Amino acid sequence: MDLAGWLRHIERLHPQTIALGLDRVRAVLERLAIPKFCPIVTVGGTNGKGSTCAMLEAILGAAGYRTGCYTSPHLLRYNERVRIAGREADDAALVEAFERVETVRGETPLTYFEFGTLAAWVAFARARLDALVLEVGLGGRLDAVNVFEPDAAVLTSVGLDHQDYLGDTRERIGWEKAHIFRAGKPAIVGDPNPPQSVLDHARTIGAELAVIGREFGYSSEANQWRYFGPGGARGGLGYPALRGAIQLANAACAIAAIESLRARLPVGAQDIRVGLALVELPGRFQVLPGRPTVVLDVAHNPQAAGVLAENLAAMGPHRRTLSVVGMLRDKDLAGVCARLRGRVDRWYAATLDNPRGATAAELARAIAAADAGGEVRELPTPDAALAAAREDAGGDDRIVVFGSFFTVANVMAARAATSRSPNAG
Repeated sequence: MDLAGWLRHIERLHPQTIALGLDRVRAVLERLAIPKFCPIVTVGGTNGKGSTCAMLEAILGAAGYRTGCYTSPHLLRYNERVRIAGREADDAALVEAFERVETVRGETPLTYFEFGTLAAWVAFARARLDALVLEVGLGGRLDAVNVFEPDAAVLTSVGLDHQDYLGDTRERIGWEKAHIFRAGKPAIVGDPNPPQSVLDHARTIGAELAVIGREFGYSSEANQWRYFGPGGARGGLGYPALRGAIQLANAACAIAAIESLRARLPVGAQDIRVGLALVELPGRFQVLPGRPTVVLDVAHNPQAAGVLAENLAAMGPHRRTLSVVGMLRDKDLAGVCARLRGRVDRWYAATLDNPRGATAAELARAIAAADAGGEVRELPTPDAALAAAREDAGGDDRIVVFGSFFTVANVMAARAATSRSPNAG
């Protein structure tokens, strides 16, 4: 069976897309009988997880360590989720890993994410890696990634998202996310105002708590920035290749985690500089070349939309901002749109072809409810919405595509198909 066949297979194994709990994963992990083989950093949080993982991977790679990085969701290819020594795992490695998990799974009904997480563990073990960076999928306490024992854990931020599963307050959500911490191990918190539940849990279990702005942090200057932490300061750092002011906080979290593991994974100042200069992560305030300016951002909750608004404000001037937005119905549609109030001149609301996808009409109502301002057009798909925005845009305008991984992926896939067309260019 090829990779596409395996992905279809694991989609059907469990009746629910999301079924939190560690019993199923732990049982199959024990049957895999793969002991821990290298240091692990787990990364959780509402926003900033992907960027922090990418920075950790890039810095460790620059230091010469063969690093595995597991993230989700993917944009265009499942292979994006499993990176081995700086490259996406190939189909053969993933198929082999899926086969191994299926061999020992028995009658245990794993979800798509659980099966994929265990397969990543198999692939990483076979690659003989020096370090692992594992992104938590949802929450922390009951997420499949939490079956692995980290040597350091990073909690980037705590905001309101996935409230049906995690609770409807920051305190409750923070408590769930803080369970990636371990007794006696570094617990890096990148939220400058973390819920008390996060601090209390870390102290209760005896984690080595470090909160940004307290035990570690950063200061910025015109063309460089400075990190400080328990191990000392690192000055003269170039800004990360990932755009946006929030990336300094994510970079500080990555450095704090790496510094906490320096006895096992020593990293030099130049490795940090090179890693931050070369880090890449599609869909996070990604600015495409050409005119009009097109920005891709997977922001899908109010906290992330607020960061997007700040990043847009920090860009150079543009005559108008046209926004292509597509979202899942179970997100805070009006709350997200409200964060961009007064910043969008024209909205192109797109229906997502997904069982959870909001329709263009639902988005239009949310934009109105948020009093976000601007004209609204309703389109059947994100790529159709982008085509309409491009047709309306002048060279001095900018187009912002955001609202969901599905929205950005739809646009990226359409763009890739166009570039491959024999009539393109």
